[in-house]
Amino acid sequence: MSAAKATMKDVAALAGVGVGTVSRVINGVRVKDSTKEKVLQAIAELQYEPDEYARGLKMNRSNTVALILPTIWHPFFSEFAYYVEETLTKANYKLLLCNADGSPEKEKEYIQMVKQSKVDGIIGITYSDLDKYISSNLPFVSIDRHFSEPISYVTADNYLGGQMAAQELLQRGCQHPAYIGGDSPYPNETKNRKAGFVEYCQSQGFTASVLNMPEPIEQLEEQLHELFSQQPEIDGIFTVNDFMALDVIKYLSQMGKQAPEDYQIIGFDGIRISAERDYLLSTICQPVADMGKTAVELLLGMILEKKAAERVVLPVKFVPGKTTKAR
Repeated sequence: MSAAKATMKDVAALAGVGVGTVSRVINGVRVKDSTKEKVLQAIAELQYEPDEYARGLKMNRSNTVALILPTIWHPFFSEFAYYVEETLTKANYKLLLCNADGSPEKEKEYIQMVKQSKVDGIIGITYSDLDKYISSNLPFVSIDRHFSEPISYVTADNYLGGQMAAQELLQRGCQHPAYIGGDSPYPNETKNRKAGFVEYCQSQGFTASVLNMPEPIEQLEEQLHELFSQQPEIDGIFTVNDFMALDVIKYLSQMGKQAPEDYQIIGFDGIRISAERDYLLSTICQPVADMGKTAVELLLGMILEKKAAERVVLPVKFVPGKTTKAR
């Protein structure tokens, strides 16, 4: 006959702590390191396995967090999801990946899942009109986007990133800087990339050309053609993200121009094909690992400890690639 399965009470007795303390350790809530170590040793010795389903019912929690992404067909979003899932796993939470694929209706359905207790909270990268569905009592952490109600959100220092891009291009000899990007109709931190770039150029006595296209962007090639036809002297370009930079590089190559010989260009995000590969171009790199970890910590704080909404801004860095010249 097999031995009786260990219970949480057995773990508490062996560790010399209360059942509540064992529960906090299992749920990833912070306790003293020495206490945590005793509980983990007891769990290992007794080979205790928490009953996730029963525990979830008792606490009215699913121990599952939804991550809403605009698309999984983007290296930055995929990498972000990796770090979110990695951090959740350490806290004994599961990830439900929600690929919105540009559908506001899908995003609304995911938000309803929280209200129906199917998931405990949401981390969202969303560019849809969801303001009326988001409330301050909903466990929701936004990336870059902010709403009318006080919602937790995590963002990189987009304004500083724009300043960095301008500084790097000007220090590398560019005389005619330009910003190229899309303009979302909804409030978000990415707008600060343009502001930082343009204002730094002005502080150094340069006037940056700006192509700020309403999203969703249509007829990109035609708009690029108009810009470069009217201002062929542009020699230093900063784009709202790396994919836009790749689109600009493709267009200019069709015009017989190559980076960094004929112009220099810096993107934003820091996308790579894989962790072992170099960055695709010179870029302002977002701290994607820290963004994922911080988003999870904020969300679990809201779920487990009922903490208030916070705004966290994380630093960025410039990573030189093959689309800018050496200083």
